[in-house]
Amino acid sequence: MASILDLLNTNTGEALIESVSGKTSEKKDAVKSALAMAFPLLLSAMKRNLESKEGAASLQAALENEKHNGSLLENSSNLDPDYLQNEGEKIVNHILGAQKRDQLSSSLSPALNMKQENLARIIQMAAPVLLSILGSQQRKDRVQQEGLGDLLGTVMGANSKHDTSLLESLLDRDGDGSVIDDIGGMILGGNKGKSGGSILGGFTGGK
Repeated sequence: MASILDLLNTNTGEALIESVSGKTSEKKDAVKSALAMAFPLLLSAMKRNLESKEGAASLQAALENEKHNGSLLENSSNLDPDYLQNEGEKIVNHILGAQKRDQLSSSLSPALNMKQENLARIIQMAAPVLLSILGSQQRKDRVQQEGLGDLLGTVMGANSKHDTSLLESLLDRDGDGSVIDDIGGMILGGNKGKSGGSILGGFTGGK
């Protein structure tokens, strides 16, 4: 089943990595590893926020904002690094708060051998992309506040309550209407489509 991490091995993911790398001057492999860490962390923080009515209402309002309707990912030129960082800073501050944001980047930056400020930027730039995928699916399935937990779980790859249509359309790199072969190639190390590469290889140092 598709998950948010599969996005990184698509053409859209490559464009995002390129944009983030240019903004932070970090190498693309390091950026990819940082994004692979950032997406699940942000999703987990969102899930924790759903434990309160206020947090759930806030996320619902964010997803209903037209900025997060999925159009951000329709064209790689939309992934402007300045926009991603400025918009992402607001999102991350809202989801995590300044203190947790700083604690997160300071504790994880040594593991990635990356400057704290660069990791903070990467987490910020991941946030609008994540909300675009969630917002697109929320509109498609008309997910209400009480169903947000299932929506987050689907994007995390934890359940199949929703089909994550925007994510799956991005993963269908050869345009044949099926993501099964594309995802299989990513996981097993095939090179179908322009992106090629393996999720397992990319994150464990393999080819």
